[in-house]
Amino acid sequence: MPANRHLAEDDSGRHCAPPLPPRARSWRRRAETRLTAIAALITLPLLTACSGPRSALDPAGPSARAAAWLWWGMAGLFGLVFVAVVGLWMYALWRDPGTPGEVQAERVQRRWLIGGGLLLPILSITAVLLVGIPLGQRMLPLPAGEAVRIDVTAHQWWWEVSYPDSGIVLENQLFIPAGRPVDLYLTSADVIHSFWVPRLGGKMDMLPGRSNVLRLEADRPGTYHGSCSEFCGTGHAQMTFTVQALAPAEYRAWLDERRQSGD
Repeated sequence: MPANRHLAEDDSGRHCAPPLPPRARSWRRRAETRLTAIAALITLPLLTACSGPRSALDPAGPSARAAAWLWWGMAGLFGLVFVAVVGLWMYALWRDPGTPGEVQAERVQRRWLIGGGLLLPILSITAVLLVGIPLGQRMLPLPAGEAVRIDVTAHQWWWEVSYPDSGIVLENQLFIPAGRPVDLYLTSADVIHSFWVPRLGGKMDMLPGRSNVLRLEADRPGTYHGSCSEFCGTGHAQMTFTVQALAPAEYRAWLDERRQSGD
């Protein structure tokens, strides 16, 4: 019996697949419904996380904005890949398989191998680098004298904040001038911690015996919330702090007041 006994022939003599039985058509409809539900479940949580006092997707400074742009760019790229994969999957479900020859099958496989396995990763990585490197420059510390310096030391489970130029020491709060870059010199007195103010910039680890520098800047006056983003023990959940961004004149007045009070 011929191998293609299950295939019908059209008017040109070409083999084609027979119509799908009702059960297969019903399975396809269920697959489409489930796919739509999955897409909605993936999208809705992302939309609810786009704003809020601790949302990295609601930036209030250039460093945070750079990180948010990078996130959205990567999310868009991954979304395109997801759509392409789902499209190919749906195409495989609906297409007429036909009976391609061996040479044609090898040619198709070679195209997918080169396009999907070589060109697509190269283009994707290149795009991420072209966008990510310039954005990352905004998060690097500035040369001495161009930014406000604040030293932050993490303890279990509180923050020590000091202003070396004025001798001010605070606990669990930072005061910064709005519209001016601030370089934070971060270290730890005990275990590994991580400093993060989602709306003002990216996170950075704080290591014992080492100082890492993180640049932050607030576009406008306001209160911003931060926390330790590296598990550091039983009090980790309570290791939070606030950043008060003041107008330049108010910040200078605050510095003068603290100096005079001797705090």
